[in-house]
Amino acid sequence: MLNFPKWKIGLVLAVLLAGFVWVTPSLLPRDVTDRLPAAFQPINLGLDLQGGSYLLLEVDSGYVIKEKLTSLVEGIRTVLRKQKVKYADLGIAGKDSVRVRLLDGADLDAVRSELRQLDPDAAVDVNGATLVFSFGEKALNARIQSAVDQSIEIVRRRVDELGTREPSIQKQGIDRIVVQLPGVRDPGRIKALIGKTAKLTFHIVDDTVSPEEAAKGRLPPGSMLLPATEGDPYAPAYVVRKKVEVSGDMLVDSQASYNEGRPVVSFRFSAAGGKRFGDTTRENNHKALAIVLDGKVISAPRINEPILGGSGIITGQYTVQEAQDLALLLRAGALPAPLNVLEERSVGPDLGADSIRAGIVACLLGLALVIVSMIAVYGMLGVIANIALVLNLVLLMALLAFTGATLTLPGIAGIVLTMGMAVDANILIYERIREETRAGRGLYAAVQTGFERAFATIVDANLTTIAAALLLFALGGGPVRGFAVTLGLGLMSSMFTAIMVTRLMVILWIRWRRPTRLLA
Repeated sequence: MLNFPKWKIGLVLAVLLAGFVWVTPSLLPRDVTDRLPAAFQPINLGLDLQGGSYLLLEVDSGYVIKEKLTSLVEGIRTVLRKQKVKYADLGIAGKDSVRVRLLDGADLDAVRSELRQLDPDAAVDVNGATLVFSFGEKALNARIQSAVDQSIEIVRRRVDELGTREPSIQKQGIDRIVVQLPGVRDPGRIKALIGKTAKLTFHIVDDTVSPEEAAKGRLPPGSMLLPATEGDPYAPAYVVRKKVEVSGDMLVDSQASYNEGRPVVSFRFSAAGGKRFGDTTRENNHKALAIVLDGKVISAPRINEPILGGSGIITGQYTVQEAQDLALLLRAGALPAPLNVLEERSVGPDLGADSIRAGIVACLLGLALVIVSMIAVYGMLGVIANIALVLNLVLLMALLAFTGATLTLPGIAGIVLTMGMAVDANILIYERIREETRAGRGLYAAVQTGFERAFATIVDANLTTIAAALLLFALGGGPVRGFAVTLGLGLMSSMFTAIMVTRLMVILWIRWRRPTRLLA
């Protein structure tokens, strides 16, 4: 007798029902699917299918290294001033080192251990009263890799806040980032938001010297001359202290709002940032506080009273869009280094439509050839195999929608290949049934034995191909991954339909029609 427990029948029906439920949104118009819950969304189409924008970015590794060296210089200056040690010639020496000379060599022992602890990656070479801090290639590369990883996360946060559907942000090589934005036709605003470093710092304005005098070389020690943003009605530049009173990484929120009818950006610090901000405004009452974004003073309001609430606003000649963009940048965080756009291109929707059309034609043509071949060779069993093949396609598309995988043009190639491979399992089963029939077994025994003995072969064949798909996904990138995803998911769904769905349909048909033979 052909055995197929009721729990297996329930499992098959439940899986098929779930497949139809998850594939349905892919057949509905976009305005309908946008109102559906997040769990029931259509298949995500890749950049090559629905069009969009492609950006290849490069992290400025030179800036990363310079920032690391500059940070060490400031740390050395702080330690020496704290210990009241006189020094000279403090600064960056070459591409990977910092140099400082102590005026009194006897002070070396007092600060040696504290200076060594500033950066564990730095090797310290002492020559008399001169100290040279140098970094090896390994340490610098590690800092660059950290900057790239941090940049990827910040770029992702910025893009996600814009509501871009299924962006692809991946690392390429050592210091490059690939950003694919399906559905984005004009990448101008995206590029501007991604490319801005958005490094926000707060400094006290140095009013002991005018910007004009500082431009002539009369810059006080510990101060710097920074330009103002274009159109600043108060000053073309500001002299500010180098010391960062509060940094933008202490922000917890920023929003575009209105103040006296003008668009402004409101911000709020964390508890630690709010305390530091409050201390700064209390200690520097009636002085100007410069708000510096990417090396430019965007606002320099005068502190009239201590600001203890941990929040404030940034004013300027902003439009509503500019205020919203600035608030978004501050919320997402500052990039550790500038991003240079190496390549930019747009893929039109017409090209994607042509690709989809060609893929559908290929799928339908392949499906038609398989259907005709299976019916011609196996008759009614071929019809059952074809029904299982269609159900396999439904389950595959449902898996793509359920897992949130992105369907690309190579992915369509994987679907076409999966259709051809999906019937292999049915062919193995049917040929095994034919062999058992020729060996003299009865109808029921031949079908039962055919499914049981073909099972191991089907699993072995598909698992080896799934392993290859996993390797392609792990080691490949972009198009290769798209192919690997559809191939792997298609093989898993085909194993289910061949072993479970086909068997159920064959058993139901035999019990209904009670044929005397199946295959010659």
